[in-house]
Amino acid sequence: MQYESQRVALYYFGGALALFVAQVLFGLLAGLVYVAPHFLAETIPFNVLRMIHTNALIVWLLMGFFGAAYYLLPEETENDIHSPKLAIAQFWLFLIGAAAAVIGYLFGIHGGREFLEQPLWIRIAIVVVALMFLYNGTMTLLKGRKTVVANVLMLGLWLAALLFLFALWVPANLSVDKMYWWWIVHLWVEGVWELIMASIMAFMLIRLTGVDREVVEKWLYLIVSLTLFTGILGTGHHYYWIGTPGYWQWVGSIFSVLEVLPFFAMVVFAFYMVWKGGRDHPNKAALLWALGTAVMAFFGAGVWGFMHTLAPVNFYTHGTQITAAHGHLAFYGAYVMLNIAIMTYAMPNLLKRAPYNQVLNMWGFWVTTAAMAFMTFTLTFAGVVQTHLQRVMGMDYMQVQQEIELFYMYRLGAGAVVVIGVLLIVYSLVVPGRRQAAEAPAAE
Repeated sequence: MQYESQRVALYYFGGALALFVAQVLFGLLAGLVYVAPHFLAETIPFNVLRMIHTNALIVWLLMGFFGAAYYLLPEETENDIHSPKLAIAQFWLFLIGAAAAVIGYLFGIHGGREFLEQPLWIRIAIVVVALMFLYNGTMTLLKGRKTVVANVLMLGLWLAALLFLFALWVPANLSVDKMYWWWIVHLWVEGVWELIMASIMAFMLIRLTGVDREVVEKWLYLIVSLTLFTGILGTGHHYYWIGTPGYWQWVGSIFSVLEVLPFFAMVVFAFYMVWKGGRDHPNKAALLWALGTAVMAFFGAGVWGFMHTLAPVNFYTHGTQITAAHGHLAFYGAYVMLNIAIMTYAMPNLLKRAPYNQVLNMWGFWVTTAAMAFMTFTLTFAGVVQTHLQRVMGMDYMQVQQEIELFYMYRLGAGAVVVIGVLLIVYSLVVPGRRQAAEAPAAE
């Protein structure tokens, strides 16, 4: 059943896709600087390019989560959104705040903390945006049906908002600052965002496979339990070398190994539901993205995270291109693909364009995923060489960078292909297919 208030999700999906394109374009420019160091050096320094690339990623993913929630909650609660006008006002405040932050970065106005570079007033605006959503989403949930999917989604979004409050506090001591900084960065992407991911995946698999809700909910409880059990103490793998007590090397190593489990459970969950459902859903692209999310999240966040998460290994590898390889594939697999999956499922329904440009969308999936996988392998090889030459052999940092320049060229090429894939995906979602465009006048 469609609810009119679900259409506010289109604002968030549209804004997220626009920021997605901006994010990969700035990432391509940053990759070019690795190959041509003086490129844009006087106009937009590398640190600003990277700042915009990473901040745009975080903002558009959050925007996608909000859109997913506004689409999902009416169907789960069997109730319209409490206040669609408030949801639209929240979108514009969020978008204007993001644009103001980017303009500030271009003029050198930023806080300096990695991923949390926003000036204080922008961070306060983000808190206001979160409060607007939490009120709207919670009121929608309270006055309607309460499902496990909706409850887990709102729990994840509540915890994400509460953890962001640590961004407003900047301790003077650097070790204390980094310790609480990870309460945001790690506990978001390796904790509460996984709850959001699991709930959206569960919602999609119920709709796409037709599997009984009780079966899906049991799996959802298992994944949430594993996520919270491993993710909270798994924060310790960021505490190895920042001045915290030595016992974190044991705690971080043990629980970080276990962090692979919820991602493996997600793969089993997704494929088992598709096999059990045996349903031929017309939106093949949405199913492809859902299954792809589970697989690539397992490899990016699980396997590539495990590769350098043990303290004796991390002693040599932290801060190298291995970290970049893990970060790129983990974010892409777990959260970029998740957002595209829910957009691929929801937007044809909201725009009444089913089945839309499915083939083009799936081409976008394979082009982007293949390019991101190639980029990950390239950065992994670069990181292994960098670790050996710099951390084992003791070569100078800049000398090592020259030795691995070939890998940066490969990474730049992969980045260009990623941009092409992203443009294919966005075009397939936004522009009506030829058949729908031809039928539109007759429908009117």
